[in-house]
Amino acid sequence: MLISAVIGLQLAYNGIATGQVLGRQTYVTISSLLEQTNQRRTSVGLGGLKLNEKLNKAAYLKAQDMLARQYWAHDAPDGTPPWKWLGDVGYQYDEAGENLAKNFSSTDGAMEAWMNSPTHKENILNSDYTEVGFAILDGELQGKSTSLVVALYAKPISVQASGVKSSFINSNINSQTNIFTQFAVAARSFTPAAVVGLLLIALAAFVSTSAHFYRHMLPKMMKKTWKQHHGLYKALGFMIFALVIISMYGGGQI
Repeated sequence: MLISAVIGLQLAYNGIATGQVLGRQTYVTISSLLEQTNQRRTSVGLGGLKLNEKLNKAAYLKAQDMLARQYWAHDAPDGTPPWKWLGDVGYQYDEAGENLAKNFSSTDGAMEAWMNSPTHKENILNSDYTEVGFAILDGELQGKSTSLVVALYAKPISVQASGVKSSFINSNINSQTNIFTQFAVAARSFTPAAVVGLLLIALAAFVSTSAHFYRHMLPKMMKKTWKQHHGLYKALGFMIFALVIISMYGGGQI
């Protein structure tokens, strides 16, 4: 058991989160977060960010603290600000920012949500930032199995800029993604099991709809007990259920 715990801790620190979150498999890595972040930056003519080990450690400490003290915010319940973790690892900066995400089943989903939020997108595309650190950590938050992603963006302090007052740029927490964004996120987050589930729902909706429109071809005994809109209502119910699954599946929270 001790060996398993050590291995799990090492995987989390190295940026690999695999496990069941909200009933689905999660797989997010630091390398994929860095790759997609830099893809977004280069697409608008910005230079890529360099992964910094101290920022990785600071992000990991922040994720640990949220799970240990059971909160979901930039500032801890006692008012501890995000830059506290930068000081703990000895990282000096001119500017820094933080993005948070939880319960996304893929890097694609988290990045899609961040890019659809103006404040989170601003951190990703901030031309002043040159370095970044990420942490992904699974645990229990407020009684629910949760996968946390912490991203810390920064411009390290330089000799020339020594004495310049550092600032920390926060993204708004608890941003709610709209329905269209949730559909886009979900489409990029589906696992094979989720696809099969939706296909089964679609098949059931098709069968019940067909039974409704061709009910005149049913045997006489079935016609007597067939309610006029039974099949149609059932089809609509399946379709609504499928829409709910799609809208909730990959939405996560940022």
